[in-house]
Amino acid sequence: MRDPEPCRIKHTEDTQELTELFEENGEFSEVEEKINVKTGEKPLSCSQTKQKDLRQRRAKKSFICTQCGKSLTNKHILDVHMRVHTGEKPFTCDQCGRSFTQKGNLMEHMKIHTGEKLYACDQCNKAFLRASELKEHLRVHTKEKPHSCHLCGKRFSLLQHLKKHQKIHTAVREYMCFECEKTFTTAQCLKQHERIHTGEKPYTCDQCGKSFTQKGHLSEHIRFHTGEKLYACDQCGKSFTLKGHLTKHMRVHTGEKPYTCVQCGKSFTHSTSLKRHMNIHTREKLHACDQCGTTFLRASDLKKHLRVHSKEKPHLCNLCGKRFSCLQYLKRHQKIHAGVREYMCFECEKTFTTANCLKQHERIHTGEKPYMCSHCNKRFSRSGHLKTHERIHTGEKQYNSVNFIDE
Repeated sequence: MRDPEPCRIKHTEDTQELTELFEENGEFSEVEEKINVKTGEKPLSCSQTKQKDLRQRRAKKSFICTQCGKSLTNKHILDVHMRVHTGEKPFTCDQCGRSFTQKGNLMEHMKIHTGEKLYACDQCNKAFLRASELKEHLRVHTKEKPHSCHLCGKRFSLLQHLKKHQKIHTAVREYMCFECEKTFTTAQCLKQHERIHTGEKPYTCDQCGKSFTQKGHLSEHIRFHTGEKLYACDQCGKSFTLKGHLTKHMRVHTGEKPYTCVQCGKSFTHSTSLKRHMNIHTREKLHACDQCGTTFLRASDLKKHLRVHSKEKPHLCNLCGKRFSCLQYLKRHQKIHAGVREYMCFECEKTFTTANCLKQHERIHTGEKPYMCSHCNKRFSRSGHLKTHERIHTGEKQYNSVNFIDE
């Protein structure tokens, strides 16, 4: 009967595993030398060698942590491990005073101060301190979600997000707020919640000084300064700074209108649109101008209206210097410089800079007058014409003379 095939270091899968095993402890060269010594004895088979060395490896794990029972291969690793229990952090950053348990962690941290970012995304050029951070970031572009919940099938891009999610199923809510007795699945969630009570906002934008309770909120805010838009619509290519904005935008394509008015059944894509609509039924106008008494459904409408009195025009065209009271007026104006007239009337082929201008124009052809006066039932093609007309009934003074033909 033939002897088992001698173990050959370079040519077997078993030996590759051994190589990795011994390289981990820096002992490979010594083992290789022992295997090649001519002792005159029959060489062990690969499986026998592997089993023998695994036994030796287990035997070497004689350094046991007295706190948690974990076994380590040498005293140095045990000493480093003990810092988990003792809280010892011997490596301190001389820039900010932050301390670390291991020297490697300190060196990694120092890159924050030096601004060194070695790992760059080849899709958006965003740079990261660690390769692991780049790997996680790339999932934004690939949409990869490798971590799946075995209970509900929901997928996550990061393992920690999956672990946090799984606590929903196990109903583990061990962290309680002593102020309001609300419970949370993680200490981090509790800490973030407590800032509601304390008013603490530890994360500050270095560009505008605005502060936030959560780091993630600051990261999202910074994108407004950088113009970074990570979330792209796969239907039309439009990009957004926040994932929530993309989700809302997708309803334009799907036609989804999840918010329905219980009074008239009209549906809306956004909850804010429904709330605004409800004021039509209640006739509630919460925001009043202290100069002329005109009331508005929205605070933003009142803010815009006040510019009639103050003559304020904060929005400046950088091409011709013309100023505007509202941002949308500036954007519409800038299309004149760009020569953008993308909306065309199919009846007369006249082009317009905005969809709204086209819609208003088309009423000339259709004869549609959707705005009716509640006092005399007279109808108008534009809401602005109706508002101007209603001042006849209310006696409200007109700030600008508006001439229109809408009979």
